Amino acid sequence: MFDIKKYTSPNIKNDILSGLVVAVALVPEAIAFSFIAGVSPIVGLYTAFILGLITAIIGGKPGMISGATGSVAVVIVGLVLEANAKLSALGMSGDELYIHMLNYILLATIIAGAIQVAVGVLKFGKFIRLVPQPALYGFVNGLAIVIAMAQFKFFDGQGMSMYIIVVITMLIMYFLPKYTKAVPSGLVAIVLLTLVVYLTSINTLTVGELADLSEFKGQLPHLIIPDTLFSLDAIMMVLPYAIIMALVGLIESLLTLAVLDEMSGVRGSGNQECIALGCGNIASGFFGGMAGCAMIGQSIINYTSGGLGRLSSFTAAVGLIILVVSMTDVLNAIPVGVLVGIMFMVSIGTFEWSSFSHLKHMPRADVFVMVVVTIITVVEDLAVAVIAGVIISALVFAWKHARIWTKTYTEEDGTKVYELEGPLFFGSATTFSDNFDVLQDPPKVVIDFKKARVMDFSGVEAIDAMVKKYEDSGKNLLLRHLSQDCKKILKKAGPHCTYSEDDPTYKVAIDY
Repeated sequence: MFDIKKYTSPNIKNDILSGLVVAVALVPEAIAFSFIAGVSPIVGLYTAFILGLITAIIGGKPGMISGATGSVAVVIVGLVLEANAKLSALGMSGDELYIHMLNYILLATIIAGAIQVAVGVLKFGKFIRLVPQPALYGFVNGLAIVIAMAQFKFFDGQGMSMYIIVVITMLIMYFLPKYTKAVPSGLVAIVLLTLVVYLTSINTLTVGELADLSEFKGQLPHLIIPDTLFSLDAIMMVLPYAIIMALVGLIESLLTLAVLDEMSGVRGSGNQECIALGCGNIASGFFGGMAGCAMIGQSIINYTSGGLGRLSSFTAAVGLIILVVSMTDVLNAIPVGVLVGIMFMVSIGTFEWSSFSHLKHMPRADVFVMVVVTIITVVEDLAVAVIAGVIISALVFAWKHARIWTKTYTEEDGTKVYELEGPLFFGSATTFSDNFDVLQDPPKVVIDFKKARVMDFSGVEAIDAMVKKYEDSGKNLLLRHLSQDCKKILKKAGPHCTYSEDDPTYKVAIDY
């Protein structure tokens, strides 16, 4: 929450100015992401206001910017297609079709928000640490490709003017920051090219032709109860999409928080951000917005512009809604080519180009994870891609460590000692048994686990099986340096365990 006592005059000035810059920069992205999702631009703009306002006040990281995002919008596309097919089969079309389709989106947004709140309350936000770096590279690169591909549909039926506007926009956004960063380059491109198109009457697609915002002038978001809210059939239809939207939103928000933590040197609260994001999405669903999450690009813009406190993100949200309700005529005149050009540059900026330079240094398994996650992100969605990346990385890790090493030596009394090193778990249980020569070993044998660790029940069973082999051979076997927890689980090997003061104290993973 806001702590006024911490604010000084420079803090207030920097946060307000930074917030105003972000407010203007939010407009084209919110509109563009609305187009990707197949909804009216006002839906994305309301999302940026409502979600941005709530996360500004109660979020886990001051200065983070949240709103409509491409990653979540891409998931909504699938829901829109399924809802349109279902409603069209019922004979709906035109405005009636759109209104009912929007109700499905609002329901999915509310459910996704509830899931995110539950994740925060249960303190599951910490599990973002399980996402490996190659998987992060993969999802970022895949997301960049998806954002770029989503722009191609706007070129259908357009003339050369559309292509020229896109190229000029990209050139402005590339070269202008090299000379000045006082004004966002995206804002300059919007103002300049909108004036040129308006004054010269160039025939090109504008925002107003896609969706007229004039009817929303002077209207603030108002409470909407979706017709589908208490429909079990509707809930079951949107639930898979809501789960994916919730996961995508959580992943992107927590990754953004991690980036800002590194930039600021101050750690934010991942679980608090999950709760704030969920509350924001629930409110967004009840006030005509779609699901969203933290925006990496806008959050970094805010931080680099001096917006380090909650006042900056609060100013961005309030400034955005003031612009929307008072200047819709101006928004209608914006050429779509400018927005497409901006999104192409967002895509280029999002792509982790440094991942290519890392390829020659990465292990082949990590390269495989990055490529697979990128492909799955493009073909399926972000949540499936990241989950697949975590699973593949976990399997690779297990394979790399699926071996336990043994050193042997003989004591003065002829006892042979097997000194183990490494983890003993389901992956290394086979190689564990391969290290012993039961038939050729002397009558007295010691297995020392001082440098090894029994990780799971498969490891315990492997020990029991080995003890049985020595028992059947009539040889005296002792087990050293096993934890008390491990000794309690062992069945055959229990009587063979020795007890020492330096026995380890770890627990064995077992489903009781």
